[in-house]
Amino acid sequence: MKTFLHLAALTVILVAAVTATPAWAQNSGARTPDGQPDIQGVWTNFDPTPFEAPNDIDLERLAPLAAWFPGSNRPQRAPAEPAPDARSRGPQGPWGDGPGDALRNERRQSMVVDPPSGRVPLRDSAIDSRNANLINLTDGWLTHTPWERCITRGIPGGMFPGGYGAGYQILQIPGYVVIFYEMIHEARIIPVDDQTPLSEDIRLWNGNPRGHWEGNTLIVETANYNDQGTIGTNIASRGVRGIEQSEALKIVERFTRLDADTISYEVTIEDPKPFTAPWTVAMPLNRDTTYQIYEYACHEGNYGLENSLRAGRAEDESAQP
Repeated sequence: MKTFLHLAALTVILVAAVTATPAWAQNSGARTPDGQPDIQGVWTNFDPTPFEAPNDIDLERLAPLAAWFPGSNRPQRAPAEPAPDARSRGPQGPWGDGPGDALRNERRQSMVVDPPSGRVPLRDSAIDSRNANLINLTDGWLTHTPWERCITRGIPGGMFPGGYGAGYQILQIPGYVVIFYEMIHEARIIPVDDQTPLSEDIRLWNGNPRGHWEGNTLIVETANYNDQGTIGTNIASRGVRGIEQSEALKIVERFTRLDADTISYEVTIEDPKPFTAPWTVAMPLNRDTTYQIYEYACHEGNYGLENSLRAGRAEDESAQP
């Protein structure tokens, strides 16, 4: 089934690539042949903004984890803070993670814009479950996020900046918008007509999206999630990483073409199991005609997961009397 879906996604992308008008030849008022506002092109979301605003209460709650290496059953000394110029020692490109990148977004208080505090309204039970998985990370693969397991970064997690692999190619064909994600090489196919939603009995990792246009804004409503994913998947989403979603998860995304080079992306997330209220993330997407999207061969040589589990088994063996 998974192979069929990959082939279907690839077919849509190839058709779109042949029929679409290049986005760099368009302006914010341009439209596709079927009348959709044209948001096609390669977009990036490199952004120095923290996912959440700092909060002393949360830092206190995370303090016990700082003294433990995830998965260890014994205390460890917390890792030392990196030198201020540590990032400058690695390879830097025009979209590197170091300072001075002219095309990066301006730093803001947080990616989370609602609540105004910039904090995700987490339930204590969600925090406890996340922490338990982190402490017991090497016990098995199910304590890792779907991104670490090369399954998916999730929706909307796949749109959250990850520090690298931040390219998104948007293609449009009649009745559909296709978003190809660089990280984990996913193709998301969004119907923008009046297709009937899936039955409530059908549950998917990334839900079932349905889109429609309001002026220059593509609004995408997604439901029908399974309960096996997480809202944030890698460390760039900080305290939201590993927060488990439920089947009640619903999101509403807004892609608004502001000008030839900017899309405003906004997503409101609602899931009563891990969150006490809906919350919203907002950020710009920047068009880049020079950015190249490369293959993200996640499963091939996924040594991160393999070595995490190997370390856990070695630790188990050393603990034997």
